[in-house]
Parts: sequence; structure tokens; C-alpha cells
Amino acid sequence: MRSWTGPALDPVAGSAQSLRLYDTSTRVLRQVPTGGTVGIYVCGITPYDTTHLGHAATYVTFDLIIRLLNDAGQRVHYVQNITDVDDPLFERAERDGVDWRELGSSEVEAFRRDMEALSVLPPQDYVGAIESVDEVIEMVGELLDGGSAYQLDENESGDGYRDVYFPFNASGNFGYESNYSRPVMDDFFAERGGDPHRQGKRSPLDALLWRAARPGEPSWHAPWGDGRPGWHIECSAIARNRLGMGFAIQGGGDDLIFPHHEFSAAHAEAASGGGRFAQLYVHAGMIGLDGVKMSKSLGNLVRVRELVRQGVDPAAIRLGLYAGHYREARSWSATVLNDAEDRLRLWRAAISADEPASAAPAIVKVREALSFDLDTPQALRIIDDWATSCHGPKTGELRAEPQTADGAEMAGAVRNLLGVDV
Repeated sequence: MRSWTGPALDPVAGSAQSLRLYDTSTRVLRQVPTGGTVGIYVCGITPYDTTHLGHAATYVTFDLIIRLLNDAGQRVHYVQNITDVDDPLFERAERDGVDWRELGSSEVEAFRRDMEALSVLPPQDYVGAIESVDEVIEMVGELLDGGSAYQLDENESGDGYRDVYFPFNASGNFGYESNYSRPVMDDFFAERGGDPHRQGKRSPLDALLWRAARPGEPSWHAPWGDGRPGWHIECSAIARNRLGMGFAIQGGGDDLIFPHHEFSAAHAEAASGGGRFAQLYVHAGMIGLDGVKMSKSLGNLVRVRELVRQGVDPAAIRLGLYAGHYREARSWSATVLNDAEDRLRLWRAAISADEPASAAPAIVKVREALSFDLDTPQALRIIDDWATSCHGPKTGELRAEPQTADGAEMAGAVRNLLGVDV
């Protein structure tokens, strides 16, 4: 799958700092492993209704992580998937009277344009579920051969379909990623795509690995029967095959903590005979609108493309998302956007000022804030303080380019570290 075109990164003056992030599995701040190549896997979109600000918040968060690692001179191997075979895609296509493949392709292209507009760095490997089916079949085969998967009996399944399932405790270490209690797991499994009441399963919490072919659904041939991949196994296979076991960061929105990331890890660990899937599990909080959860069912999604069509500068969108900490559930509103646009004007005026303040001390503090679990609110305050100490252009007009070395230095730091074009 073709990725998108990303911005070039330039060196930032001064010294980078080691990056510490909150790890969901251990519930503490941990330093991102350094040395060699830092592998990062972030779960991608299901291409049927993109790109809303919840998507944008997640991908901007991991873009920031990659920028900071690049700033420290680390090589990064970034992988992202696209779930281009899934029930929501089929349902949306049927509702709109279009082919599901055409819908998926158009939404993926729209997502690429949105990522380019937001100056998000592209993954080196951008992999669709369709193109990874052979990898999924291989991993499901490994799990079946190793006794870590089972196929429903057609007489016990209730509908005659011989789906393949993963016993939730097959890895021997299930639950370490989310740390959720069993009642919480049961609730989230039912709410987030699980099928606890599927007849013939050994446990309500067992996860679907391979959905046997149904009429009207796409399917692929596998030794145990035609069908298509389950949700979690897709990411498990794509990540393991490109990054290996024990890669640095598995990431996504915090709604993926369970069941998706728990099962993705468990599948790979069971298939590979142990060892930790990822060293850190990093999750971004959800975005609401005016204090209400943003969701497709409520019809209150704010999309990046719509904001851009309204004339909103993508740099202001990033600043609005940075105003709250990435792990917090936070809300988008007209006030958040207005504040971001005011901040962008302030920074641009300061960077083009005749007498800007020295940039170096502020950049040191910005790096310190970002290296401490991406403290973007603090980083914004530091740049605000720097900007308000600058003396504007004598003409009172906003210039397009920095007038001094300090202005250029701050512009480079803001552009390359934060991804904000000033």
C-alpha cells in the first residue's frame, strides 16, 4: 500500500534529550529503548469515515514521538496498517450503494491528504489487511499447529460456520498489557467488537482469528477453510513480520487497550513461543466535542478536511490538539480552535520580529517538556513566554520570514519538533 509524502526534517540547534513515555502495561514512565532501530507500530484506520479529530489526535501524538526520536539521532522503523476488510466498511458501502473496495480506496486517499496537510510523517510500511492475508493465514496456522487456536465444530456452532478462535489465556501471560479485571475485560470485549455469545466457543472471551466464509462477504482460501481474518490477528501478523518480537512501541487510541492490543500481543506471543510483543504500550486519549464524546453514532465528528475547507490552518489544528496532554480525554470546541489560531499568530509575529528574544534557552526547555511524556501544554507555554518577550516588527505588519537568527532558530524548532509550520 502506498504511503503519503511527508515533510523533510532538519536538525534543530542544541542537544536532544532521552524520551520517556507512559507505558500502559507497567503504569509508569519508561525510557524509550535506544540503540539500533526503534520499531513503532500504530494501528491505522478502518477506511469508511475518516479523518476525524480523534484520528488526528492519535497520529499527531505518534508523529511527535517519531520527531523526538529523530531529533535524538535514532533510526525509526514506523509501521501502520489499514483495516480495509471489516464489517463497518461493508455496512457503510451497502448504505451508500457503493462497492466496498471503492469506498475503502477513496477514504484511504482522503486520509493520506489529511496526514499531508497536518505534516504527519509517513510510515515506512503502510500495510492493508487485504495485502496481509497470507501473513494472517501463516500465523493462524502456527497457532492451530501449536494448540493455541481451535476451530468450531459445525454441529456446535449453531450456524454451521467453522470459525477459528484463540483461547484468551493461550499465551500464558494474558492481561499484562491492559491490567484490567475480568469483569472490565468482559464489558469491553462485548462493547468493542467481540462476540461473547457466539455458540460453540470455549470461553466468552475467546477472540476470533478467522471468520469462515459467509455469502456476500469477501473470502480467501486457507487450509482449514475459506474465510477472512479477524481483527486482532491482522495487526499481530503485520507488526511481528516487519518489526520482530520485542519492538519498542505499540500505539493507538486508548480505546484499543482492550481487547485489540491485548489480543494482538497475545496472538504473537503464543505463536512465537513467548517473549514480549512490544516493550512499551502507549495510548492517546479520546477527543470530544464541546464536552460530549465524539462518535459516529452521535453524528458529532469534526473532520480535518472540513476544517481545512473552512480555511483553518492545519498548524492551528495541531496546536489545538497539543493544548491538552495526549493521554487525557479532552474536548474540541470553538474556543480551543480560536485559542490555537491566536497562539499561531503570536508565534509567527514573534519569529518575524525585529528583536526576538534569545531562542536557545526556550528550546532547551521545550525539549525538556516534550521528553517528559510529551508535555505539550508546558511546551506551548514556554514558547508563548518566549513570543511575548519579543519586540514586533516596526511596521506592525506580520512578515513571512524570520528576520534574525533567533527567529529562524525558533521557527526551525517549532517546525521540526512540533510539526507546526510557522
